[in-house]
Amino acid sequence: MTKVLVLRPQPGASATVERAQQRGLDAVAIPLFEIEPVSWEIPDAAAFDGLLLTSANAVRIAGEQLESLRGLPAYAVGEATAEAARRAGFDIAATGDSGVDRLLDSIETELRLLHLCGEDRRTPDSALQTITPAVIYRAVPIEAEVPESGVALVHSPRAGQRLAELVSDRSRIAVAAISPAAADAVGNGWLRVEAAGRPTDDALLALAERLCNNLPR
Repeated sequence: MTKVLVLRPQPGASATVERAQQRGLDAVAIPLFEIEPVSWEIPDAAAFDGLLLTSANAVRIAGEQLESLRGLPAYAVGEATAEAARRAGFDIAATGDSGVDRLLDSIETELRLLHLCGEDRRTPDSALQTITPAVIYRAVPIEAEVPESGVALVHSPRAGQRLAELVSDRSRIAVAAISPAAADAVGNGWLRVEAAGRPTDDALLALAERLCNNLPR
């Protein structure tokens, strides 16, 4: 059976491995980064109408410093992020299922949003809301031994770049990327590179399953 290589940081890697195994895939976690907090100043909650959450890591890392922001409704990029916010005591105003741009397109345009995010972040395309970033964590590259074959799940452009740095012989590894930008970041020479139809973990796993079933044995 073709092995699925889950490269995202923990604890997300284990969650993706579990979902992959539920699909009958032979998945293994090989994180290329670990998440660490950075110092940040808590802004005045009264200056914002809500929180923009694009990663569950933001809620998990921020910890007790979130207390003063709990009165703000949260706009979460996906269900996993929304669930992390609920556990942290936030009310969810909206949950997206197709990436941050689609989420922002679906909510009020005049909102002032505080974006709890990582150091390596993407500015949403053409957002009509006023978005203020607050960087509270960073993804730090770690040493990892990537197998010589399998289907590698790439959850971000930075992960694609890191994978390309670590792998010299790419001829037996197929790449399932969460977005076209993540697919572009891995470069050339792979057995196959495809982007998921939507920027979600479920869509990425569906792509991985299809690749596993269609790659040469």
